[in-house]
Amino acid sequence: MQEFFTPIDTNHFNGATKYASTAYGKLIASYQKGGDFPSLENIHIAIIGVEEDRKALNNEGCGLAADYVRENLYKLFQGNYPTKIVDLGNIKKGNSIEDSYFAVTDVLSQLLKKNIIPIVIGGSQDLTFCNYQAYQKMEQTINIVAVDSSFDIGDGEKTMNSQSYLSKIILHKPNILFNFSNVGYQSYFVDQNSVELMDKLFFDTHRLGKIRKSMESVEPIVRNADLVSFDISAIRQSDAPGNGNASPNGFYGEEACQITRYAGMSDKLTSIGFYEINPAFDTNKQTAHLVAQMIWYFIDGFYNRKQDYPIVDKSEYTKYRVSIKDHEHEIVFYKSNKSDRWWMDVPYPVNHQIKFERHHMVPCSYSDYETACSDELPDNWWQTYQKLG
Repeated sequence: MQEFFTPIDTNHFNGATKYASTAYGKLIASYQKGGDFPSLENIHIAIIGVEEDRKALNNEGCGLAADYVRENLYKLFQGNYPTKIVDLGNIKKGNSIEDSYFAVTDVLSQLLKKNIIPIVIGGSQDLTFCNYQAYQKMEQTINIVAVDSSFDIGDGEKTMNSQSYLSKIILHKPNILFNFSNVGYQSYFVDQNSVELMDKLFFDTHRLGKIRKSMESVEPIVRNADLVSFDISAIRQSDAPGNGNASPNGFYGEEACQITRYAGMSDKLTSIGFYEINPAFDTNKQTAHLVAQMIWYFIDGFYNRKQDYPIVDKSEYTKYRVSIKDHEHEIVFYKSNKSDRWWMDVPYPVNHQIKFERHHMVPCSYSDYETACSDELPDNWWQTYQKLG
């Protein structure tokens, strides 16, 4: 693994010689220039920079982002918990983009096998495809959540780029994608044909305006993900100017931090990536500082996981049954006595049990239970039922 990485040179980091004893700059075991590659023994989280940006549309230069984010992350203090985190350095650009993709996929695959959560700092968002490929060797279907102002389906390009990687994932064989969720899309950036395609695939999409009315609704969406891909252009330009595709509208910085904390708290989630951060556009390193705080919140969420999924011991949950008129299935809900979080049990054919057993217990909210009590099927129950069948 070490051969793919270049070490970090903190000599140019502002304040690097004055880190407090409880700051991440002191606590994270990092691959430093002139030092040894960190051991992965008993490690929970690994930070990885990726320099690849050759497929970044209108945003070349985002491959330089990782060190700018690190400079700010290392100044932050850990929470009230002991952390076991390494920073492996930056995966250098390969001679070809295929070389870079191979390196990223291989590294992430090795970390996933060791039950280490990778935090990827890109680089362009087409690297999400590499993250997806890393799960193939796990022999399981997965769910992806993308926090993005658009769907990144593209318009039929033969070559993949940062705005068409999702098409590559959908068409890739073998296909291990069970569900894709978009959080925060903005309608004027999305072609209507793409909306219809997402509906046909039973993927769920969530408009920015609807999500911002109730940020708590993001939690069950993210709780269902194995992989989260965060395009920094989903955040408004005033809060995150460091992006060639930044726009006036988007999430506020504190909302982005709330989303990443939800991601960290998910017992199911095993990788996350932050993409399209471009130092060339970043006023006073504001975007790099925000992403560092988003990573802090992800780590904080991880060390506050409730360990109440998968549901094994039913005695630790309150079970609710809701019968819906003219519907053959009753809706079964489980509420965790530990965290007060909700799940729906979606029935599926017996012959699909092994393949889809990770997906029939769907994270939801109390409002989904209220919907069922009003004699309506919750949308995410129906979408999952269609895919399981």
